[in-house]
Amino acid sequence: MSRLNLRTILVLGTAILVVTLACSVSMGPTASPPPTLDGTRMVLEIQGTTMAMQLTQAALNAQSASTQAPPVQPKNTLPPLPTAVPPTPTQDIKARMKTAKILVYEDSMGVPLVPWVKPTLDLMGLTYSYSGDIGILMNQLNSGTKWDLIIIAAESRSGVQGEFWDVIVPKVTNDKTALIVEMWYLSDTAVGRISQLTSKCGIRFQKVREEVDSIYTLKPDHPIFTTPNSGFGLTNYWGYWQDKGGDYVRVTGGDAVIVAGGYPSTPSDYGLITTCIEGRVIIQTFSDHDYHREDIQALWENYITWVLTNHFAVVP
Repeated sequence: MSRLNLRTILVLGTAILVVTLACSVSMGPTASPPPTLDGTRMVLEIQGTTMAMQLTQAALNAQSASTQAPPVQPKNTLPPLPTAVPPTPTQDIKARMKTAKILVYEDSMGVPLVPWVKPTLDLMGLTYSYSGDIGILMNQLNSGTKWDLIIIAAESRSGVQGEFWDVIVPKVTNDKTALIVEMWYLSDTAVGRISQLTSKCGIRFQKVREEVDSIYTLKPDHPIFTTPNSGFGLTNYWGYWQDKGGDYVRVTGGDAVIVAGGYPSTPSDYGLITTCIEGRVIIQTFSDHDYHREDIQALWENYITWVLTNHFAVVP
């Protein structure tokens, strides 16, 4: 019941009271007086009725409020999280190495010395074309095969020079072929056609290394000394060759990094192992057989892994 209805009842009750009182005043003396109306009691009764109706209305309002449905909570309107993009799968370098086309020239058999590069490749389970003859090497270089890796292990000094670099360097630059060179006679050919390679690498012949001595690792955390083999070194030697210990190089530019050399604190000169050209090339300017076989073979396995990993990074 609304407040307007309560007010109307109160007004009507008051009006009845007034009319009744007026009628009692206007009646003649001979008329029988009506029953006396107790005004105070009537007002109290009206007030009581009004209060009762107010309490009833309050109870109804409370009951209505208690039965109302709870307010509807707004739904979460945030957009769904994006689906995570799976990372690009990493290449299986070992599997790709098994299919690599590798050309190897190793002339230690003509010295005579026991080859160390060939048994290293065999231990790695790799396939390769192998020769110690410079004529066969040139034929293979000109065969049209896109080699993944060319290895020149020239230890007898009479081997690779001159026109060989005219063929090899374009393969390194144009075909992204990996290259490992062991050449301890750089002083004999430094101003020749090999300068195509050394200048692109960013190194230059510095001076002759007079005798065999310890080789110091300048970058001990480099993969050339950690992957897949670690814990070996080149401080132990026995010196097969008596006339010289190799050649030192110094950095002139490019991306050349000397990782090992003749002194422990000369990172830009007196280098003996240098990597360059996106890590696809290694140039070693000392002789393998002046050091211990187990260390050299561990080093060569790391060489091959390093340059092929970088080769496959740029060749689909």
